[in-house]
Amino acid sequence: MAGKKSSPSSSASHGLLPWLGIAVIIILLDQFTKTLIVGYFQLGDSREVFSFFNVVRVHNHGAAFSMLATAGGWQRWFFIGLGFVAVGFMLYMLRQHGGQRLFAWALTLIIGGALGNVIDRLIHGYVVDFLDFHFRFLAPMFHGGHFPSFNIADVAISVGAALLILDEILRVRRGG
Repeated sequence: MAGKKSSPSSSASHGLLPWLGIAVIIILLDQFTKTLIVGYFQLGDSREVFSFFNVVRVHNHGAAFSMLATAGGWQRWFFIGLGFVAVGFMLYMLRQHGGQRLFAWALTLIIGGALGNVIDRLIHGYVVDFLDFHFRFLAPMFHGGHFPSFNIADVAISVGAALLILDEILRVRRGG
């Protein structure tokens, strides 16, 4: 009796599982850190950790750099919907190209980060940010030299975006 052959779709979904596991770890780490901040900090609290780094509690009702934060509330549902659509597309791409490790890492980080922030929007109506880096040389661009506060999900999205750019550069250099 011959062994069962796996269909392409079942092998693709098995290849997808490790990436989804990594995304879940990112979501859990993001939500755990945000839960700590909400539990121990009041809105606007700030504690200096290093001369260039504070832990703060900030609520972001908008997108990156608080874009659309004062738009009147519709942006919450827009960003939730956009997050789900983007994650759906990235899951499709991950399923198709899960064997391309750098590309898959990039998508996985972005998926985990996007869902971490979508969860915040669903639960709170805003995203909890708490990492506050500040440097004097940033003062001409940011008030007091403080780069806009961010969170673990934002780090994952940013690293994922950088990996996407690197993957594209390497792909172009390889000629395909």
